[in-house]
Amino acid sequence: MIASVGTASLNAMNGFEPFVELNFLVQGKTLPADHGYGLYAAMVHLIPEIRLHSEIGILTIPGFADKQGKILLTEQSCLRIRVPISKIPLVYRFAGKRISIGKHEIQICIPKVYTLRPSETLRARIVTIKGKEYTQPEAFLEAAKRQLTKLGISGEVSIPLDRERNPYRKTIKIQHFTVVGFTTEVSGLNDEDSIKLQQLGIGGKRHMGCGFFLPIKEV
Repeated sequence: MIASVGTASLNAMNGFEPFVELNFLVQGKTLPADHGYGLYAAMVHLIPEIRLHSEIGILTIPGFADKQGKILLTEQSCLRIRVPISKIPLVYRFAGKRISIGKHEIQICIPKVYTLRPSETLRARIVTIKGKEYTQPEAFLEAAKRQLTKLGISGEVSIPLDRERNPYRKTIKIQHFTVVGFTTEVSGLNDEDSIKLQQLGIGGKRHMGCGFFLPIKEV
């Protein structure tokens, strides 16, 4: 059953198969703070076909940081996966499964399914763009603008500032490598472009929590 929380018809306006978001509550105690790669690897172990679908976006699971490299899960912690409607049966197979991420084990519950809703401002916790030059904020912003233009999306892209008033730099670890990215905000979006950006994202590593844009009030 799909809970209507937005304007689903905008998907058709974009010329794409409609996307939905599956929100799976998870049960467990802790996870590594940086668990994007580990989560993806565990999911692929259960359902290998996931790796064949680059259009699927997977958001890392939120919790409270313990300042020791872990997050503490809460009753609201959930796994969010965005997929075209035709891929619902594929990702629904995670419901009821237990997965291990290192020493940490979680139970994935039955999901709720939501349509995407437009928002004038969207933010992704981390966007990564391949290339050493794009680990610098100026070059990163220019590359992000080019990707938006290529997608036909009009909006102002920026990097929020951290507490020290520096561009908000983020990293994810993939096996033995550290990938650098930035928290990214896109504002001034019309409804059609907002839905398109939530569907397609920008940058790489979308299976690992990158390029997953949320309405600003949900971040």
